[in-house]
Amino acid sequence: MALDKILSIGGKPGLFRLLTQTRSGFVGESLLDGKRVTVGMRSNVSVLSEIAIYTLEEEVPLREVFQKMKDKEGGKKTAISHKAEKIQLEEYFFEVLPNYDEDRVYASDIKKIIQWYNILLDNKITDFSESDDEDAASAPAEEE
Repeated sequence: MALDKILSIGGKPGLFRLLTQTRSGFVGESLLDGKRVTVGMRSNVSVLSEIAIYTLEEEVPLREVFQKMKDKEGGKKTAISHKAEKIQLEEYFFEVLPNYDEDRVYASDIKKIIQWYNILLDNKITDFSESDDEDAASAPAEEE
C-alpha cells in the first residue's frame, strides 16, 4: 500500500488507512487498533504522500525520509523511541537527514516521523517508492 492512502488526522493518535470517501468526508481505519472513524471535511487531515521535510536546500518528500530511515535501520524499527529526549531525537534525525533545517523542523515533528515510521513497519507498509497513481499520471493515456 502506497503512502497516498495513509492519513494523519489532527487530534487523533497514529495513522489511518483511507477506506472510502463519503459526501461529507471519508472513512478511515486506524493502523493502531483497526477501529473505523468517519472524518468530516473540516478536520485537519494530511496525506503522507503530500508531506515534505524542510532541508537547507529544498523540501524532501516524507517517503524519501522513510526510505533513508529504512536503509539506516536495515528494514527494522528505529533504534530510538519517539519518546526519547529532544537532543537524542535531533541527533538521530541528523544521521538520517544531515541537511534538515533545524529552525523549521521541530522535535515534535521528528517524534511524529519516528512514530509514523514504526507504525507503518508494524503494519508491513514498507514500500516508500512513489505511488502507482503518480506513475500512471505521468504516462500518456492510451486511446482505443
